[in-house]
Amino acid sequence: MKQTLLIADDEPGIVDMLKSYFFLNYDVLTAYSGEEAIRKASSRPDLILLDINMPDTDGLTVCRKIREHVSCPILFLTARTETADTISGLQAGGDDYITKPFDLDELGARVEAHLRREQRRSNRAVRFFGREGELVVDYSARTIQIRDESVTLSKREFDIVELLSLNPGQVFDRERIYETIWGLEGSGNSDTIMEHVRKIRMKLSELSQYSYIETVWGVGYKWVG
Repeated sequence: MKQTLLIADDEPGIVDMLKSYFFLNYDVLTAYSGEEAIRKASSRPDLILLDINMPDTDGLTVCRKIREHVSCPILFLTARTETADTISGLQAGGDDYITKPFDLDELGARVEAHLRREQRRSNRAVRFFGREGELVVDYSARTIQIRDESVTLSKREFDIVELLSLNPGQVFDRERIYETIWGLEGSGNSDTIMEHVRKIRMKLSELSQYSYIETVWGVGYKWVG
């Protein structure tokens, strides 16, 4: 069965071009506004190509709105080239940032790379952590439970848990976490990582007294479950 792409851009010419390029290998959904993109994201596409500059609801807002229930890769398409714009896109929940004009074959390769990464994740097993295996991470479903109670994490928060828990005891500095999860084009932001880890700890502590993410002062973080 083909994987599904959602292409969201207010320029019909770009949407038509991308649909023509991808339709042989993927099922393609299209949206021409931010609100339409939000509605169609509920169909759970495997990857979203999202324009930032849309007239009703901009791509950054769209990304933030759908991130709580959509975990698939989101690739921003934009004419903005400033570093601050790139960081804003990644911090909003995007996984990659492609500037216009772009090369179609390069874009296609990036789409394939992100989908392969998602497939590798889906093949991972469930793991148990903590006292008597109280914490259950399902890497395929991207869910976490503590004693049968669900823990709601954002996509980025789960990505951090996934990275650390699949490498227990290994210390990751903040820059490495940022580059691994946000991509090499991101500019490492220690405050971003610290804030995400703080939120993860807060959510886990509501159901467990066990600390799963340990701070290695002056270095970074490691999983101790």
